[in-house]
Amino acid sequence: MGSKAIKIENLSKAYQVGDFSSGTISRDLERYWALLRGKEDPFLKIGETNDRTQAGESDIVWSLKDINLEIEQGDAVGIIGRNGAGKSTLLKILSRVTSPTTGNIKVKGRIASLLEVGTGFHPELTGRENIFLNGAILGMRKAEIKRKFDEIVSFAGIERYIDTPVKRYSSGMYVRLAFAVAAHLESEILIVDEVLAVGDAEFQKKCLGKMGDVSKGEGRTVLFVSHNMGLINQLCDTSAYLKSGQLVCFAKTKSVIDDYLLDRQNFKERLSVFFNAQESDDNVFLHGFEIIPHYQNQRSFDSGRQIELKFTFHIKNPIDGLRLGFELISRSTEQCIFRTFHDDSLSENQALQEGKYRMIAHIPACFLNEGQYIITPTIGIHNIKWLSFRDHQLLIEIINMTGINQLYSDSRPGYLAINLKWEIEHEKN
Repeated sequence: MGSKAIKIENLSKAYQVGDFSSGTISRDLERYWALLRGKEDPFLKIGETNDRTQAGESDIVWSLKDINLEIEQGDAVGIIGRNGAGKSTLLKILSRVTSPTTGNIKVKGRIASLLEVGTGFHPELTGRENIFLNGAILGMRKAEIKRKFDEIVSFAGIERYIDTPVKRYSSGMYVRLAFAVAAHLESEILIVDEVLAVGDAEFQKKCLGKMGDVSKGEGRTVLFVSHNMGLINQLCDTSAYLKSGQLVCFAKTKSVIDDYLLDRQNFKERLSVFFNAQESDDNVFLHGFEIIPHYQNQRSFDSGRQIELKFTFHIKNPIDGLRLGFELISRSTEQCIFRTFHDDSLSENQALQEGKYRMIAHIPACFLNEGQYIITPTIGIHNIKWLSFRDHQLLIEIINMTGINQLYSDSRPGYLAINLKWEIEHEKN
């Protein structure tokens, strides 16, 4: 493999939907017993197509399909994609938690994994015992583990509870110890799924720093799954984008993130809307409402980037009190976040003369929190009537890529993510 840490060839993973049968009673009973105990299908072998795949295609779900990937030693690689894309399945196969249906994997070195809360530790054993158990599984000698022990416990910050069974740990304590063990024991490859969201913000930052040290300082390989594009961009030089179980692209992280954001299916044909004469007012005809050209085809937006909306309209008859604007509505709660008009900053309305106009509204950077928002264009004649074009709404998604929210332990609450100006003064006695 040379300097290749991981080489994946034609990797696929299939799951049976609903009842399954492989043709013999004994095999079906063994499979059913394994299913009841939460175990892997005993007849699913690496490099072989399982008998159950002989059933109709409608009974099979391919979690991964024909994945080919080569990862260099010492690289930090991000794995991105929507829920159900196959990210966790890929990591579980690499960690030998589950087996592939077909394909080959070649790994150079030992793997330490942090997948989901509850895996990797024996609940009845203490934190101390689990550290030594995990080291032994990696093939380390007791003396080697002892040399790392104090560093692991200090990093996790659980000195007081190290001799307590881990079943009594909170989820945050569990994750802190699990990450400390995975990162400090001498494995050549570190795999981290998005379990760090359980930890507090300070520990998340500490983990990211450690993963950077592991990759760049120690020359170990890191695979990191996250929905936070800011963290992926910060940590990983290269990334893989999975969609519906298939590898879309594997390249420099910025390029992959751009492809991922452009491929958000929920936002197709929702970046611009145009109108016909029957939808207009006698005094004004709204031609179009759109994200202006240099954002064309982009469906998701970084919270740290300004968004610009363009109105094009024709004034047929000058009229006092004419106002153009839009409403911004949360898609998840259908709550109106704000309504704004072009003359909000003016002390009095100024009549627009007959003719064609272009008007641009600026939604500032670091203003909207992560989420999906509906934008509805609105025309009003003050104190007379309103036209709200509910059939011509734009749909956008805000994603945090700048890392400005990374100090929040969970997602930042609320609809707005405004950076206020703060003044701090130290009062001396």
